[in-house]
Amino acid sequence: MRFDELPLCDAVLDGLQAMNFTEMTPVQEQAIPVILQKRDLIACAQTGTGKTAAYILPLLNNLQTTPHTDDAVNAIIMSPTRELAQQIDQQMEGFSYFVPTSSVAVYGGNDSRAWDVQRNGLQRGADVVIATPGRLISHLNLSEIDLSHVRYFILDEADRMLDMGFFDDIMQIVNRLPKERQTIMFSATMPAKIRQLAKTILRDPVEVKIAISRPPDSIMQTAYICEEGQKPAIIRNLFSEKSPEKVILFSGSKLKVKEITKTLRRMGLSVGEMHSDLDQAQRDSIMHEFRNNRVNMLIATDIVARGIDIDDITLVINYDVPWEVEDYVHRIGRTARAGENGMSITLVAPEEQYRFKQIEDFLEKSIFKIPLPEGIGEAPEYNPEANRRRKKQFSAPKGNFKRKHHGSGKRN
Repeated sequence: MRFDELPLCDAVLDGLQAMNFTEMTPVQEQAIPVILQKRDLIACAQTGTGKTAAYILPLLNNLQTTPHTDDAVNAIIMSPTRELAQQIDQQMEGFSYFVPTSSVAVYGGNDSRAWDVQRNGLQRGADVVIATPGRLISHLNLSEIDLSHVRYFILDEADRMLDMGFFDDIMQIVNRLPKERQTIMFSATMPAKIRQLAKTILRDPVEVKIAISRPPDSIMQTAYICEEGQKPAIIRNLFSEKSPEKVILFSGSKLKVKEITKTLRRMGLSVGEMHSDLDQAQRDSIMHEFRNNRVNMLIATDIVARGIDIDDITLVINYDVPWEVEDYVHRIGRTARAGENGMSITLVAPEEQYRFKQIEDFLEKSIFKIPLPEGIGEAPEYNPEANRRRKKQFSAPKGNFKRKHHGSGKRN
């Protein structure tokens, strides 16, 4: 379906034409008509599906075609991270080129001038505020900010916000908004906690689900079937002869990330850690070091799996098997970007075999199992069904882990 088939105002269509946007993606085709009708919406769509345009375009249209208060905040777009807020801000700037709409991005940093710009935008009433939860709460606590005219409230990557512990911040913001508003939620996954949030803040929402994309063939997917205690030795062996270059190693919890970082540093590897205990300045510093090859390997929770674009990742290692298929796709999708090839390695302990088999079922193929290196010991048998009952001995997953058949909080 083409954009010019939608009932968008001329100014928005002019911007799309100037940017050479013609055909809609599936999430745009399903979400934009619903938002134009001013219905609440919950959409399950991952990064790279065109979801940002799916809410920016109808938002710009509605602001132009519906009476609203001048010199007041009329819309808030919530983002889990500074990086995503910057990306949304850039797209807002592009799509609104011919639309007389004001916007301000509100996120953390060490620049006092940025704080003043953000405060002025909030107090003078930018039409659209693009904000991270913590930074917006800081402004609300320290300045006179009027949110009583907000008619559109959008949460992008809502699952990440809950994983990062922003539930209370989100609800604090919601409680300051008018009850008569349109609320839109986009989430890459749909675990129980997201459905509970949707039930709390949305009214009779339309639900849109886009199928999870399978990883591209340019990623060579491999795995080691091993015992949990053999994992450090496998990592040591991988880099015994050659240092890692632009490698991301994922683990499911910040505590595990800290432990792995210490272990790999004792091996003499150049590693940096990325998790929600770090403030924005620390995250920026680590990413700068990683991008400029002064840190060879990034040890990270899933907070990094979405929203940060680094094109030259050579290898992704899953130190543990993620609880959800979507997380696996997001993790390994950090490699093989910009037309390059890449590789992923997943370390699969016995209690993780059933989860790993669910990933293979989703991919509809068997992932190549690399034999264990000599000197590490015997590998356990790969028998997912036999090991299924072992998962009860370990902590419960963060959400439902079921293969979806749809068509086109706890901190990390």
